[in-house]
Amino acid sequence: MDIIKSGAKMAYLAFYRMFRPSTFDEVVRQEHIVRILKNQIETDKIGHAYLFCGPRGTGKTTLAKIFARAINCQSPVNGSPCGKCATCRALASGAALDISEIDAASNNGVDEMRDLREKVQYPPVNGRYKVYIIDEVHMLTQSAFNAVLKTLEEPPSHAVFILATTEPQKIPATILSRCMRFDFKLIPQGDLENLIKSVFDRTGKEYEDEAVAAIARAGNGSARDSLSIADMCASYSQGRLTYDDVNAVLGKADFESIGQIASAIVSQNAGEALTLCEQVLSTGKGVGVLLRDLLSYFNNLAIAKMCRGADRILNLPKEKYAALKATADSADGHAILRATEILASTEGALRYAVNGAITLENAIVKAAMPQADYDMEALLTRIAALEKAVKEGVKVTVNQTAVRRDAAAENAKERAPSVSAVQPPRAKAEMPTTDVPSSFAKSETEQSAPSQTAKSPNEKSSETDGAQGSMFDGAMPSQPKAVGSLSEADKATLFGRFIRMFRTTRRNAVLFTLCCDLESSFEGDKFILATHVEAVYKSLNREDNKAFIGETLASLGVFSYEIRLKPKGEDKYEKAIDQLKRNFSGTDITIK
Repeated sequence: MDIIKSGAKMAYLAFYRMFRPSTFDEVVRQEHIVRILKNQIETDKIGHAYLFCGPRGTGKTTLAKIFARAINCQSPVNGSPCGKCATCRALASGAALDISEIDAASNNGVDEMRDLREKVQYPPVNGRYKVYIIDEVHMLTQSAFNAVLKTLEEPPSHAVFILATTEPQKIPATILSRCMRFDFKLIPQGDLENLIKSVFDRTGKEYEDEAVAAIARAGNGSARDSLSIADMCASYSQGRLTYDDVNAVLGKADFESIGQIASAIVSQNAGEALTLCEQVLSTGKGVGVLLRDLLSYFNNLAIAKMCRGADRILNLPKEKYAALKATADSADGHAILRATEILASTEGALRYAVNGAITLENAIVKAAMPQADYDMEALLTRIAALEKAVKEGVKVTVNQTAVRRDAAAENAKERAPSVSAVQPPRAKAEMPTTDVPSSFAKSETEQSAPSQTAKSPNEKSSETDGAQGSMFDGAMPSQPKAVGSLSEADKATLFGRFIRMFRTTRRNAVLFTLCCDLESSFEGDKFILATHVEAVYKSLNREDNKAFIGETLASLGVFSYEIRLKPKGEDKYEKAIDQLKRNFSGTDITIK
């Protein structure tokens, strides 16, 4: 009954009280615990102490009450109390003295436990057992635990103790070892949805399936939390309960607004993401609420991108799922993962932040700007974006003046009189090709000009400064140096010139990104490129990339090089050794 009549007054009962199970068969999940308790009742093997532990709202107190009535029932039905015998009626009325419920949070002193120890000696009034249900038992003091310890070890034959807690790690081991422990599990979302639907059906409330799914997700595995939210939603909506009604009750930000922020983040549009965030916060939404909504949305993005049957898992309205799926399909998996990790770490930082809005907005900007970050996920996100740009044939506009100025400065340096060497004949090597659309290999200003092949370094042409179809856009040195002709000054600046060759090469923007973080050194005339990142090492050693790097270094006078993968921590040691050798150049140093 949902209504209790008392004279002219009618008291309303909350859903979680109104629909509390009264038999084992009505309990939602926890089958492993229900089966053990029912078998003990049927075989008359009742223990003297039980410990029910698990998350809130999973049925600990409910099962304790059902078990207390069942072991005192004169004729149990399938292990559950019949509800018809005199003992069941007395226990259901609340006036029976054989079942005592103690709140350890407010009765946690040693005096209360001493009083319990004295009363437990008296036999039951109506039933076979005297049952003590101690809720939140972890709140007892150490002295109180000590007071009840001996009673738990050797209780009277008519006494049964049921301890319930959400934090079993706080209970002394001496108490735990004297109890049969039952761990309650979180209730799956599907079972929560069925429970909520049955409650709405029994109360005559109309609903959408998506609304019920949203309530179950908000319940986080707790039946009591889910029913409390369902109670609020039933009062909020006078007609059919919708998905938007549930979001309004939960205080969540608008689904479309959250989707727009997430889309701006994964598309690396930091300005738009920050603007949309400010708009949501200006409506009065809390910083913590917005952060949780963003985390939930990115989790949904990951599910939509990675899982089969994501529409059934998320159970969102069709138009909302379509928008979510479109964002997930357009986003790179590394970008979604990186944004989720940044927002998750921000949730912890928000607890200690003086200005939460600044903390959140900084996280959003960081998530939307992988180019400003140097961790592995940011690097992979940038590489994926560049590869996508190359594949789609993005047009690139080249600053002609800057290219000519850089090429002229490079050629002037290479022709300096301080360096004179016999030029060896340059071996023919076909430059590796990549599958790049022609619109990407040319500037927008010269789409109509015919493509030009790369000139030999020894050729002099009036078109060198303005050629846009060449591989190196005029930035390649006019003449390569002979082997062993590099001076110490040339070696010191070689890596910078090597990187600049890629920067001025429109067809290899990905290689430029990969090579930026490399470490360089010389072993005699052998040029060493080293990285700690295995993904970068494998990519650079790919056949086409390696050939291109070799041709580029050959144009700079380096004909022997190696790409290495260095273990973490090695660089600091080697740098220290190199510095030591430089400081004591005249001393023979042996490394053991």
